[in-house]
Amino acid sequence: MRFVAWRELSDGYRSAVDGHSPWSRRDRDAETIFVENVALLDEPPQLIGTILAEGIQALAFIPLAGAAELIGKFMIYYDTPRVFSDHERDLALTIARQLGFAIERFTSDAAAQRLTALVESSSDAIIAKDLEGILTDWNPGAERLFGYTKEEAIGQSVMLLIPDDRRDEEPKILERLRNGELIEHYETVRRHKDGRLIDISLTISPIRAATGQIVGASKIARDISDQRRAQEQQHMLLGEMNHRVKNVFALASGLVNLSSHSAVSPAELASIVSERLATLSRAHALTMSPAIAGYEPAAIKLHELLQAILAPYHGEQRPRFRIHGADATVPPSIVTSLSLLLHEFATNSVKHGSLSTIQGVVDITCKEEPSEFVIVWRETGGPPSDHPANEGFGSRLVKTTVKQLGRLKRDWTRAGVIIELAIKRNRLAD
Repeated sequence: MRFVAWRELSDGYRSAVDGHSPWSRRDRDAETIFVENVALLDEPPQLIGTILAEGIQALAFIPLAGAAELIGKFMIYYDTPRVFSDHERDLALTIARQLGFAIERFTSDAAAQRLTALVESSSDAIIAKDLEGILTDWNPGAERLFGYTKEEAIGQSVMLLIPDDRRDEEPKILERLRNGELIEHYETVRRHKDGRLIDISLTISPIRAATGQIVGASKIARDISDQRRAQEQQHMLLGEMNHRVKNVFALASGLVNLSSHSAVSPAELASIVSERLATLSRAHALTMSPAIAGYEPAAIKLHELLQAILAPYHGEQRPRFRIHGADATVPPSIVTSLSLLLHEFATNSVKHGSLSTIQGVVDITCKEEPSEFVIVWRETGGPPSDHPANEGFGSRLVKTTVKQLGRLKRDWTRAGVIIELAIKRNRLAD
């Protein structure tokens, strides 16, 4: 109980009695107190002395009751002892009742204004619906997230936002709300006005009437598409790192095996293997993304790039690979992607294809076509090739990378695998 309005009370008096109350906040049945003679009060002498020193000899405490709790008190002071008439008592109660209503209304309006400001300024989508799933409220954040204006959305079914494969979600949510169940935060997918799907984080809370009855639900939706993409990219990078580490061991073993056939002494074998590993390291660097490598790749001729990728597997006695046909400049924007694909082809050849044997050869033909530049990678002299029974991370990595360049076709023949990589002409013109 603190003074918020007064007339003809001194600072000293207000300071001395500020906070005093005959009731608690939870006292729903607080009774009005009329003191006809302060001097006869059964209170501590110091308090009585303070009141009398202010010139107050009679007073009234009238509780201000809100809907849920006591919100304050209305007080009347007299400078002489007084016998309160029924009319005065009724009038004081009427004033207190109206004052309580006004204070509560003012407080509610202020709270509503603050809440409205919060909802309107939120970057999250905040919407409300009734228990039939009809949209009743729609903030600017919802307009930005889903593309519908407030006028377009309100009055429509919330199904407007739900993809066909998730339409069973909403009836279950509405049923749980009607039963008063708590709905935990969860992640789902919703549909934008233009048809694209959006990954969102969704929080649902019941809306209750003054009686406590659930009449609808509010939803807060946050776009987590960037977060999902970051997670997917992280998983892809971790998978690629694991894949590359495994390949390094397989390639090292393949290089040792390849070099052992031409080396005549342990020292020569060590020298050849070291040279091949260094060449492999340089070729591998071409497949690193600029963010990881720390520099932007430069433009390079296609034949030169192929030579760099295949250099670790050159034959000591005879060529292990042939490159012929048209040449082209590979712009910096696709050097990393193309190098990654070619490195994957070479790695698979060392592990399972023609470069895994002494007799095997890789023949690469490059040719220009009207809308594409085509690279045909043909392996011969190795073990018969078979379509892999399971798709590993390497295959998924190839598919993802090819989407950035053009198209890819692979044929597994008894002579060896044939790969046709077609790069869109506009990608070579970047």
